[in-house]
Amino acid sequence: MALIVLDAGHGGENPGATYQGRQEKDDALNLVLAVGAILEENGQEIYYTRTTDIYESPAQKAAEANQVGADYFVSIHRNSSPYPNQYTGIESLVYNKYGIAAQMAKNINTQLEKVGFANQGITERPNLAVLRRTRMPAVLVEVGFINTDADNNLLDSRFDEVANAIAEGILESL
Repeated sequence: MALIVLDAGHGGENPGATYQGRQEKDDALNLVLAVGAILEENGQEIYYTRTTDIYESPAQKAAEANQVGADYFVSIHRNSSPYPNQYTGIESLVYNKYGIAAQMAKNINTQLEKVGFANQGITERPNLAVLRRTRMPAVLVEVGFINTDADNNLLDSRFDEVANAIAEGILESL
């Protein structure tokens, strides 16, 4: 059994990316709660950075994960682009492309690709607090573009499969 911190990006007064009334903070929280339930059913211990619409800074979230002694940290977000329907697909961000975090990112991306998302790969983002300040392998998953209709349709119509794909990618990595 692993202790996995699940982080729903943004929250509270910080909606994250928005598109036609849709807010990243809501999609992220819905996904985190669904993924967490699946992981718990599979014997994992879950710590949520939030289960309601509150805001904590990325640095606070990293500190929480360190404080609870988590084994892994997974942050769920939605991507956005300058123009609607400009880009499509999922992407995972890691501190660097080596080790278990990169393998977990690859596994999550592969599972999400099976659901129907374009796989935009893994990007190193060592400047992000939740990747830099966590003492455990950390992955930030961008689950499609919030301002791309095809990605929203895929997330909405296959929500359970998307949640299962993220959970499966995590479980494969443990």
